[in-house]
Amino acid sequence: MRLLRGVGIACCLALAGCVTVPDGDGVAIGDLSASAEAAATATLQARERRLQALPALSFSGRVALSGGSRGGGTGRIEWRQSGDRYQVTLSAPVSRQSWRLSGDAGSATIEGIAGGPRSDTDVERLLREATGFEIPVGALAAWAGGARADAAEFGPARLEFTGDGRLARIEQDGWTIDYLGWAEQDPGDSESSDGRPPLQLPDRINAARGEAKVRLAIDAWSWAPETP
Repeated sequence: MRLLRGVGIACCLALAGCVTVPDGDGVAIGDLSASAEAAATATLQARERRLQALPALSFSGRVALSGGSRGGGTGRIEWRQSGDRYQVTLSAPVSRQSWRLSGDAGSATIEGIAGGPRSDTDVERLLREATGFEIPVGALAAWAGGARADAAEFGPARLEFTGDGRLARIEQDGWTIDYLGWAEQDPGDSESSDGRPPLQLPDRINAARGEAKVRLAIDAWSWAPETP
């Protein structure tokens, strides 16, 4: 479940024949020109390389979940990812309820639910049984960063770009992730210190698979490593 594990050659092959312009804002659906496709691909791959090189990637914001056995819900989300390790906290200010999910590639534990903490080797199953919601924890950190998830684990990704080459959609593992807004970030990495452009990261994302929907509005990003 590493943040950007395997975004190299295996994922790059998934670009072939999958670059289209999404239907919206007056942009007709159709293939990008060869030069536009090359530029869009290069921008995506550069973002993936920079994200992969960061010691950690965290974001905070608002989340809306729907389509689960419990209907839906909204609240605050805090997500921290460092390699395979993750910690996700969801809280509902009105009800003052919250739960925390933590784990790595081999196991996950959820706390703050009725009956006490629960653990499982399958994080999606754990969340579904404990909360009633479908949340793609294994891939969401990568998708939230505007990158493809591990192709070996989640399959190839189909991509769509806007007419000006900005990533508009990722389709992977049955999920459709739409990117509705972007913001410039300065992670202080070697590329930004060399005077290269700031890192472009999403700030509004909709993810859906069937009736399950996850909507994110990201307020802040962070990449500081954990302190002892």
